Amino acid sequence: MPEITKGPASYFPAIEAKYGHPVTHWQRLLREHRARHPDLKHMQQVAWLKSEHGMGHGHANALVAATRTEDGGA
Repeated sequence: MPEITKGPASYFPAIEAKYGHPVTHWQRLLREHRARHPDLKHMQQVAWLKSEHGMGHGHANALVAATRTEDGGA
């Protein structure tokens, strides 16, 4: 039986389909943005994806959560 993806990564296929870029593209943008603005909180990063890239709240939240987790909670 295939393993079921849980958590933020469960949104990744829909994010890639809807916005036309791989998750790695969005994670790179998030990391670059955070490098320029290191004091941004989680929800501020979510708001940036929503306002600058037209991303829905759930998708933006999943990307920020997954990226911050990969980066050690940064």
